Amino acid sequence: MTYQLALQQLCDSALPTGAFAHSFGFETYVDAGVIFDEGSFGVWLGAFIGQQLSYSDGLAIRFLYEGWDVGELDEHLSASLLPREVREASVKMGGRLLEIGTEVFPSGQLGLYRDLVTSGRAAGHQPLAFAVVARSLGVPLNEALAAYLFASVTSLTQNAVRAIPLGQNAGQRLLRTAADGVAAAVERIGHLTPDDFGAVSPGLEISLMRHERQRARMFMS
Repeated sequence: MTYQLALQQLCDSALPTGAFAHSFGFETYVDAGVIFDEGSFGVWLGAFIGQQLSYSDGLAIRFLYEGWDVGELDEHLSASLLPREVREASVKMGGRLLEIGTEVFPSGQLGLYRDLVTSGRAAGHQPLAFAVVARSLGVPLNEALAAYLFASVTSLTQNAVRAIPLGQNAGQRLLRTAADGVAAAVERIGHLTPDDFGAVSPGLEISLMRHERQRARMFMS
């Protein structure tokens, strides 16, 4: 019980990081009529878990746990997140998480990362802020990965319930299915190499780029 309750707080959808304001590109597919119901969103969500959350966020978390320099990882993330909106979303939510973490879960490691950000030497990405806090709390790597991925999936599903729209029960069915995808992603992340970092599906990235110029939208990304 040394870290479980803290991890639940860190991953709670009520944590005010601003995740409710982001679709990470699925709104582009909604506008195009590609995502229109529970099944079509589930297909997109599975791809997002298997690509964006695995080869970018999840791999960054693993590398930080393995001792990579947080500033170096921050640079890699800034370079690999090609769409402007997803890069800005990561930094905005990361900044809020750094602020909250400094007040609620302070540590020397977190202070170091925040100093890099405030001095302009790092951007402050969400997965790295999460990883620094989780590691300082003593959360094992695989538990941290599963918690981060599932929290991301939960936020996206809640946003899809509003945007498509879907029923609340449909959202819960999607989360149950997505849990299996998260477990598979955690296993996959453990076998990825540095060469895999940022190898995200072009379709997901293009949807984020198109979202910047979408005529009407609910979300910031």
